[in-house]
Amino acid sequence: MHLILSILLLFINDICADESFISNDEYAKMLYKNPRGIGCDKCHGEHGEGKEISSYISGNNKISLIGPRINNLSIKKFRKALEKGKRLMPEYFLTDVEKVYLYYYLTKQKKKGAEFAKNNKK
Repeated sequence: MHLILSILLLFINDICADESFISNDEYAKMLYKNPRGIGCDKCHGEHGEGKEISSYISGNNKISLIGPRINNLSIKKFRKALEKGKRLMPEYFLTDVEKVYLYYYLTKQKKKGAEFAKNNKK
């Protein structure tokens, strides 16, 4: 399955080599920020690292609703998570191509996050 998606992404890159309108990176980012009305970043963070969505106080305890980290998933787990919304996860009705672009974006974001952490160690 991973090989098929990799080949699909390479094919997409070949047919979209002329990025005069929008680059592959821009398209992938646009999908992550707003795939179908609400962006993945709202619950999963800027780089897919996970994020607190909301919190409330119950008695003396703070209860947090946390969107999970998704930039560490295999392509198989990522695709499965996008199938038919789970718990609070909405169903986005993404095409296979859009799923590949989202995974591509998260893979790049994970690398950027690691580079940022490496370069900003004290």
